[in-house]
Amino acid sequence: MRYLTTLAIFCFLLSCKNNTQEKKQATSPTTSSVNKKLSVTGGVRETVLDPITQDTLIYPEEVHLKNIRQVTFGGDNAEAYWSFDDKQLVFQSNYKNWDVGCDQMFLMDAQQTFKDTKPPMISTGMGRTTCAYFLPDNKHYVYGSTHLVDENCPEVPLRKNGNYVWPVYDSFDIFVADLQGNITAQLTTEPGYDAEATVSPMGDKIVFTSTRSGDLELYTMNIDGSDVKQITNELGYDGGAFFSPDGTKLIFRSSRPKTPSEIKKYKDLLADGLVEPVDMELYICDADGSNLKQLTNLGNANWSPFFHPSGNKILFSSNHEAERGFPFNLYLIDLDGKNLERVTHGETFDAFPVFSNDGKYLAFSSNRNNGGGRDTNLFIAQWQD
Repeated sequence: MRYLTTLAIFCFLLSCKNNTQEKKQATSPTTSSVNKKLSVTGGVRETVLDPITQDTLIYPEEVHLKNIRQVTFGGDNAEAYWSFDDKQLVFQSNYKNWDVGCDQMFLMDAQQTFKDTKPPMISTGMGRTTCAYFLPDNKHYVYGSTHLVDENCPEVPLRKNGNYVWPVYDSFDIFVADLQGNITAQLTTEPGYDAEATVSPMGDKIVFTSTRSGDLELYTMNIDGSDVKQITNELGYDGGAFFSPDGTKLIFRSSRPKTPSEIKKYKDLLADGLVEPVDMELYICDADGSNLKQLTNLGNANWSPFFHPSGNKILFSSNHEAERGFPFNLYLIDLDGKNLERVTHGETFDAFPVFSNDGKYLAFSSNRNNGGGRDTNLFIAQWQD
């Protein structure tokens, strides 16, 4: 679903639509400079600057964020997911200084940062990995990997006929590993793409995306890989799914081609193991696939959704306000599609928002404070409603 080598240039390539803790002490921020300026609403809000680079960490309009902390400082880092006890996170990175050729999985304590240090790698170091998620024992996690087919990093095509594309590797399968990187189980063995696994907060189910039906659909299974059930069945790329806090609903993003030309283009790309993630909207359904409805109709790319801790809102990334494909910012929306609210106000790329299980903190990926380059780093901020 999400390939970090493409993230750093995602917002540049999407131009013209052809163009990606401890509960209290864990997020103690580094010292930041504070400036004050008028917000768009006329009130005085604080702008938080990095004390060294003097680049913006929190924009004045970002009223939901405070005490932000930058976690990584190079490469492309994303999809940081909390352990069930909020003490650790697992994330993927392709940072060359950490001796990886493509995305691998890394473990961190919730209070850590890695400006001059390297976190432990907990994937095999072979193939490409994606979408790690803690299991409820806090000692194991699930993730997707291509290493059984090829120990080398697969190629990452960025363009097809001039359009930006994501690869959908049929070599991906879903594995369980412990926090020392030892694989303890393989959950999928079907031919084709199996990845994008996330775990219900109830600790009983996994949702994932698979091409086993011939299309990219959502499936659920028990955390031991049993009782696989297909959840979606409409043509299009259904992926990036997450459970609601009570485990009763799923939020996901999808491309749903409608016209004959759109359908042909989608099928032709998928036959080549590719998708074009430019037009995506959010959908919500019950955990068994019933009561499916489209949540957004904003245009452009709306993706990486995650439930607000209340279960009544969705936080997601979108470039729907952009004329040239970027910036991507974070937005909140109610479950009925109303009360859209912009949360971040960056100038390039904010995505992959994930709330801690206690609802106090938000981890996300951003191009902010990267010196004008293309690094995508992890940030953790306190969340305030």
